[in-house]
Amino acid sequence: MGVPETMRAVRITRHGGPEVLEAAEVPVPVPGAGEVLVRVGAVALNNTDLWTREGAYGRPDDPDALSGWRGPLDFPRVQGADVAGRVVAAGTGVDAGLVGRRVVVDPALYDSEGPDANPVGLMGSERDGGYAEFVTARADRAHDVTDSPLTDDQLASLPTAYGTALGMVERGRLRAGETVLVSGASGGVGIALVQIARARGATVVAISSGAKIDAVREAGAHEVVDRAGDVAAQVRAAAPQGIDVGLDVVAGDLVGDGLPLLREGGRWVVAGALGGYGVAFDVRRLYLHNAQVIGSAMHTPTHFALLMDMARQAAVQPLVAEVFPLEEAARAQEELARREHVGKIVLRPQENRLPGNQPVG
Repeated sequence: MGVPETMRAVRITRHGGPEVLEAAEVPVPVPGAGEVLVRVGAVALNNTDLWTREGAYGRPDDPDALSGWRGPLDFPRVQGADVAGRVVAAGTGVDAGLVGRRVVVDPALYDSEGPDANPVGLMGSERDGGYAEFVTARADRAHDVTDSPLTDDQLASLPTAYGTALGMVERGRLRAGETVLVSGASGGVGIALVQIARARGATVVAISSGAKIDAVREAGAHEVVDRAGDVAAQVRAAAPQGIDVGLDVVAGDLVGDGLPLLREGGRWVVAGALGGYGVAFDVRRLYLHNAQVIGSAMHTPTHFALLMDMARQAAVQPLVAEVFPLEEAARAQEELARREHVGKIVLRPQENRLPGNQPVG
């Protein structure tokens, strides 16, 4: 099948609510030197989509300023960081053998070319993303997963959520036999943390809500505590010897409550602020116990390559909660914002609405 001249895409032209998502017929992007053109099979939603659309990230000099992930956005912007699909064209300097291969795109824009580079931008924020029928990407960021048994829906669920989770696990130096506490465990990153930590051989204590506890346990948590109760008391009962690593996407009051739960030399890794970005804690719990608080924004190229190895082996099984057609992106984001689901919400540019986790031909 040839590449058309135009495509359907969903863009934002300003910050605001779901109503600012606008469907449009736009030119198919042309891959530049070192780039490929990917026909999008599936694109997964993330909280970053909501916050970027709302302009909720603020700036270092003005926390309340409307801003994208790393600063002001260039509008119009096609949202969507997490893309799985097939390469349909290659720019100059790219191996033509990539055409036809099934790929997952690393959505991060890095500050250098090294294996441990830091993400300083994101597809769907600092460049156009996958809420479209086609997207361009650097060829070296399009990872070949042709032989993976995972569906396109599952593969699209990996980059941001599982990449963020794996970055947290790696930066927290989680080892087999340690005990880990996972906050926000029913969300995309939370489920990923549970699955990856369990695969690492850790004992997983997760925090979730009553209605989702069974699903979090089925995902691999050894113990699940209800966030509606006294979380610290429940965690002490579930892990009386303490926690080695806290993997936290909630922050807020949980940081102050959680640090006393750490064992000597424990690590508390933060990659989100669902519970609020204002944090207070007793600093004595930090220095008297050689504990560490570690910030973790997504993944490095090394982390993402490791994640793609896991994808090829289906070492994790992403949970897909629901699939929407591209034109229902606003409804999909509203569903994401309700936080009533377990797993990922996915858009498919090519298909009508289907139940989650169906294979893509």
